[in-house]
Amino acid sequence: MSSLALDPLPRHPIRGPSALLRAVRRRDPILAGFGLALLALALVLGVAWVLDARQLHGEDVWAKPVKFLLSVGLFALTSAWFIGDLPAAQRRAAPIRAARWTLIGAGTFELGYITLQGALGQPSHFNESTPFHTVMFALMGIGAVALTATTLPLAREIARHGTGLSPALRLAIVLGLVLTFVLGVGAGVAIATHGGHAVGGIPDHPGLPLLGWSATGGDLRVPHFLGIHAQQLLPLAGAGLAAALPMRARPAVWLVSALYVLVTLAAFAQAMAGRPLIAL
Repeated sequence: MSSLALDPLPRHPIRGPSALLRAVRRRDPILAGFGLALLALALVLGVAWVLDARQLHGEDVWAKPVKFLLSVGLFALTSAWFIGDLPAAQRRAAPIRAARWTLIGAGTFELGYITLQGALGQPSHFNESTPFHTVMFALMGIGAVALTATTLPLAREIARHGTGLSPALRLAIVLGLVLTFVLGVGAGVAIATHGGHAVGGIPDHPGLPLLGWSATGGDLRVPHFLGIHAQQLLPLAGAGLAAALPMRARPAVWLVSALYVLVTLAAFAQAMAGRPLIAL
């Protein structure tokens, strides 16, 4: 086997959306295809969101399917990008294969059920109106944890084999992936334990535009959002710090990551106190 086959995928200058699309598809064609399919479906359901006036608990019935499709699609594309930073042997190894197919399987199940319930005008989360809905809600919880846990083997492989990355970016990717699981699942467990995302506030009151977060009370979806998107935000910060502070980038990444955790915990405390992120 040639040395080229063992190296991470070569990096090329990325100029424009089409080049970015080609790059992510080179890095992991299967996972990239899955993520792009979800984004395309989100656009289709976005049209339904505009045309269908039905609401559920103060929110358009298509809002949740669209937001989840966008979130999981971005999650899949980000994972595909990071997989491309591994040598070929690691990209084909069991830990990455398992993470890839777990993400696709759990994501398909979650999104399929959420979309079906949206089409029916029924809640997917915390719906225990029948034994079927109770079982599906429990399976959704398991699927959400399994999907988010795919960040852990990827973090381990990047930490061990992501030698083509700058030290600061490598650290930021690993921390971002680990914190996605710790903070994202932690906030998700808090939502499940609390029996919902709302803490106080006016029931079924319209929330913030697009995001839907409560504008009258606490909303545990805020720290959950921050936790899940550590996967993208911390590596972006790491890339910026590596370019701006090449000699001090690693300590800066640790500092930014610590601040990110504190901001997420502050958002959690604010939500549990019944205070909205933005009051309208």
